[in-house]
Amino acid sequence: MSETTGITETSEPSESTVVRTVVQVDGEAVSYLTAGRQDATPVLMLHGTYWSRVWLPVLGHLAEAGLRPLAVDLPGLGRSGGRLTPETATVPALADWVTRCAAALNLAGPIAVAGHDIGGAIAQHLLAHKGLDVSRLALVNSVLYDSWPAPHVAQFRGGGAEEGVLAARRQAITRVLAGVATEPLITEYLDPWTDERVRRSWMALAAAADNRYTLDLVPALKRSTTPKLLIWGEDDLHETVQYAEQFASEMHDTTLIRIPNADHIPTENAPDQIGRELANFFATPTPTPSNS
Repeated sequence: MSETTGITETSEPSESTVVRTVVQVDGEAVSYLTAGRQDATPVLMLHGTYWSRVWLPVLGHLAEAGLRPLAVDLPGLGRSGGRLTPETATVPALADWVTRCAAALNLAGPIAVAGHDIGGAIAQHLLAHKGLDVSRLALVNSVLYDSWPAPHVAQFRGGGAEEGVLAARRQAITRVLAGVATEPLITEYLDPWTDERVRRSWMALAAAADNRYTLDLVPALKRSTTPKLLIWGEDDLHETVQYAEQFASEMHDTTLIRIPNADHIPTENAPDQIGRELANFFATPTPTPSNS
């Protein structure tokens, strides 16, 4: 596999550089991108049907704000080892895995969490079921309610032909990158799926896709007073901005920021704006609940 542009491969993250490093979870190497000081406030960042590359454009902004983003690759996906099955690729199973990953990363106490795509469903599950003590939740073009699976994912729910995954991923990536879709960037995003193991893990993720996992969370999310931020590319055809508007209207302490002329990966279209919004949100102290 090729290396991701602009990332240093190292085991010792520095304050000024985005680096890719690993931690062991369940006996497998888990790859993650990080930046900032080791003693800075951590932000755990989860991807969905893509990989940690979706967070790269904004990591520097979070580090500059005194935060330490950790954008992990789920097992069997991106640069992580292991392999998903339909049983281990469900949202509840992946949320359980994230709690073990957080422990391996020595993340204790309240933690800020961001989620994109199905990673947003995992993040919602962690908040609703208290898998982690989530202090703040940001969702970027996340699955919400019954917005998933999208057709280009659903076509593989029954298994499908593995050889079709690479072509389908190229088509989806080209579309969602919208106006910034150059051949080098498409190739960079597509790179993990050149590995058969990753293609099979991704097919397991597609097979496990079920919107009851987010619909079942709605009552608990409506009760939650945790601060929430939604950042949405307005041109997303499947996780549409209308879902985000509904979520913002129904959930306590939720702010929606719309990104025009951006699709499903708006971090590539408006990295500076989104980086600032995430940094401001996560760097704001969360009020301590009153006992009175």
